[in-house]
Amino acid sequence: MKKQIDAHQHFWKYDPELYPWIAGDLSPLGRDFLPADLAPILRSQGISGSVAVQARQDLAETAWLLRLAEQDPWILGVVGWVDLRSEDLAAQLAALAHPKLRGIRHVLQDESPEFLLDPHFQRGVGQLAAAGLTYDLLVYPQHLPNSFTLCEDNPELWMVLDHCAKPEIRSGALRPWRDDIRRIAELPNVLCKVSGLVTEAAWNTWKPDDFKVYLDTVFEAFGIDRVMFGSDWPVCTVAASYDKVYELVKNYTDTLSLDERTALFGGTAQRFYQLSFSEE
Repeated sequence: MKKQIDAHQHFWKYDPELYPWIAGDLSPLGRDFLPADLAPILRSQGISGSVAVQARQDLAETAWLLRLAEQDPWILGVVGWVDLRSEDLAAQLAALAHPKLRGIRHVLQDESPEFLLDPHFQRGVGQLAAAGLTYDLLVYPQHLPNSFTLCEDNPELWMVLDHCAKPEIRSGALRPWRDDIRRIAELPNVLCKVSGLVTEAAWNTWKPDDFKVYLDTVFEAFGIDRVMFGSDWPVCTVAASYDKVYELVKNYTDTLSLDERTALFGGTAQRFYQLSFSEE
């Protein structure tokens, strides 16, 4: 297999005031998670690079992630945050302009579904393609109908669903998530990350079979060329080690051809985010 890429992971220097979502059941995440922690894990699985994704809606965090990417070349790209509703969006994007800023994300899962249709938000999303950026959709199943509208209205913008839109694996619910996934997958500008699934299952008792129907749905709907692997490290560690997350997807796809696995574990992410390795 060619060089593998983890298309979705996070870093932070923990401060409870800056990361208030790290609380309760997520309290084990209340410490620093930095490149030095992830690098040996990636090496152990033969993964050559990663995409660091924002975990805080703050321009300073995005600038910090870009500095990390300068220091560690294996951080191939950054999905950062800007205020897409701001009148100063163009200035924010200009201030963050960097060859490794490859996409933008807003924590839509914390917003109402109607937020996706807010004209100020839509105006901001509409400026990303011209800036050479992609957009990560972090949503729950209830956001999928309006996500479809947002993606359909921006056919020139490459978008990717994070975490398969977080299906309700713990309860075993399939609808309306399955129907909405099939619908949004009809849009050619939308891809999907196979990531973040273990935290949607029963953390301490999940089994590989719990994910099969959800993975079947995603792979059938999007096809192998529009699906990419992401670990969601370190968030995944509340439910599974990095190795178990990787093995879950690897074992599910063990019947794929070498070319198909190369796409899933790196090629599609490289194409979507326009990533390059330092020696290329």
